[in-house]
Amino acid sequence: MTRLAATFERLAAAGRKALIPYVTAGYPRPELALPVLRALVEGGADVIELGVPFSDPMADGPVIQRSNEQAIAFGIGLREVLGIVRAFRRSDAETPIVLMGYANPIERFGVQRFLVEAAEAGVDGVLVVDYPPEECESFAEAARARGIDPVFLLAPTSTDARIERVLGAASGYVYYVSMKGTTGGTLDADAVVARVAAIRARTSLPVGVGFGIRDGATARAVARAADAVIIGTRTIEVLRDGPVEQAPQRVRDFVASIRAALDASEPLPGILR
Repeated sequence: MTRLAATFERLAAAGRKALIPYVTAGYPRPELALPVLRALVEGGADVIELGVPFSDPMADGPVIQRSNEQAIAFGIGLREVLGIVRAFRRSDAETPIVLMGYANPIERFGVQRFLVEAAEAGVDGVLVVDYPPEECESFAEAARARGIDPVFLLAPTSTDARIERVLGAASGYVYYVSMKGTTGGTLDADAVVARVAAIRARTSLPVGVGFGIRDGATARAVARAADAVIIGTRTIEVLRDGPVEQAPQRVRDFVASIRAALDASEPLPGILR
């Protein structure tokens, strides 16, 4: 059983929802990379989505785009990201890490080399925004062979055929994008709940929801149906806004507030398995 599967199984047995914050690797400063990851865990993160900096993050809004630009300016690339994961694993062997990013850095690094080194570093999953399941079956199979779960995206515009294709290719969890457009927008919680419930009825995989979740209220609303709540833009804003040396403490406190909100939430009757 992978770390991701074990984490979701443990949370489901306890009746809890997974909290998955996203951070861009090396942001706001490279020397804070490990303190930030540790702060996320201290705050109550169950899984960490670690962004691989890229110059053209097309699915991301301006806040995450700027964090990518700053991390790249500090010299953070895929090799450095894998080094951060290796260092994190020296003190944390349990918290799953999912790398989130784009195909270009992986292609330049070498796909097979990436999978080998990611597995050795302790990566648990990989979400490549521009690797649609129709075009990366061999990549997904090779990742799973290394114990790395390929995570794929579903959107409000996904057709039934597309949903079936994604559900057949994914493992670990499925990432439901709560709105059209890029990260950082405003979501319609009731529409998300209905859509996620329909997806969950078709798969045994956990379904996480991201895009537009900014506080405890929106996290609770989404958690009525989702197995996991994914927060990216707001996490980056918390890291950005304030003295840089206090960024780990700020993000720990923010994640703790979301964790408390999720643990206080009640499932929507008839929705959860």
